[in-house]
Amino acid sequence: MQDTLRLAVVGVGNWGRNVLRSFAQAPRCRVQWICDIDEKTLAAQSRLVPDARPTRDFNDIVRSDVDAVAIATKAVTHYELAAKALEAGKHVFVEKPLCLSARDADCLVRLAAEQNRRLMVGHLLLYHPCVDLLAEQVRKQKLGRVYYAYSQRVNLGVVRQDENAWWSLAPHDISVICHLFAAQPVTVTATGHSYLRSGVEDVVFAALQFADGRMAHIHVSWLDPHKIRKITLVGSEKMVTFDDMEASEKVRIYDKAAAVTEGYGDYAQSVAIRSGDILIPRVGNAEPLQLEARQFVDGILDDKPILTDGADGARVVRVLEAGAESLRQKGAVVAVKDLTA
Repeated sequence: MQDTLRLAVVGVGNWGRNVLRSFAQAPRCRVQWICDIDEKTLAAQSRLVPDARPTRDFNDIVRSDVDAVAIATKAVTHYELAAKALEAGKHVFVEKPLCLSARDADCLVRLAAEQNRRLMVGHLLLYHPCVDLLAEQVRKQKLGRVYYAYSQRVNLGVVRQDENAWWSLAPHDISVICHLFAAQPVTVTATGHSYLRSGVEDVVFAALQFADGRMAHIHVSWLDPHKIRKITLVGSEKMVTFDDMEASEKVRIYDKAAAVTEGYGDYAQSVAIRSGDILIPRVGNAEPLQLEARQFVDGILDDKPILTDGADGARVVRVLEAGAESLRQKGAVVAVKDLTA
């Protein structure tokens, strides 16, 4: 059995350098190649991984003997690079979003299956210990029946030119909500506006409806005075928040609920409000990016399941695509394509 994964990292700029660092530090992984079209960026990162061969030509990676490729380039390039790597027999890790259309996402999933190679998407928050805790609360029904969720992912910058705030920021929250709900929404309604550049929405508000009546609301923006990274779950028994901007006390569980009661005489209904303690649980401080890199390596070398596999990536792209169409139609309700269709 192979004991070391030979890896190439493609795109080592603003975020890609973090991906490079995580794989370089991952046990049983050896970064053999790094690739970037920017000569200065490539030179700078090459000094951090001196044993890796630098190149500005992706075809060098395709022709190399590496086992896997980690892609952290602009989203518009994801499909072409991932497809070439898979066709060359490489396992592939792709930063979010997997690609920019559901059709391309399905193609990559099929290609990975045909090549018998692993495809993983960088839905980083699913490897966050706090999200693990939220998932446990839902799975063990400690919140009761989950009614709805809402999230905010806003700040001032980084303003992108080739993708709007929806495609840039919302994949994080969509992946978490779908994971916690163990389902994909059936419809998306999204509204937004382009204040800085025509056709590139700086702020988006989206509503996700699920088949069983649950709902979620997502607010993303890079044009906001606050830096907020927060998700809230409201259940029939308890409520919970995950605030990633908090230094230590990131999760709070609220023993609060509202329930409808019926009188015995005239059967009149009333709403009873319960407000109890607030629990701040202890949560591990492992770095999500390190956990994500290790899952990719272990998934390949040990043939283990990968949480954010190609199917998970395709599901998020389908929701993003429906939201993008709703934006185009000025807030129309758009159905999310069935993954099994």
